[in-house]
Amino acid sequence: MALPKRKTSKCRKRSRAANWKISAVGLVECPKCHEPVQSHRVCKSCGSYDGKQAIEIKEKKAE
Repeated sequence: MALPKRKTSKCRKRSRAANWKISAVGLVECPKCHEPVQSHRVCKSCGSYDGKQAIEIKEKKAE
């Protein structure tokens, strides 16, 4: 069984852990309704994906 030859220093361990960053979400414009949508996802406002109607969105009632 393999064992480490030397102790991993705090600096080495923490600098390796510091590279876990959150990246920004890639937003694109929906070609049908021009709302910002996450890329490769169904549009939540019109329900289209890849130029086709993927899901049917029920209209919200205005109060």
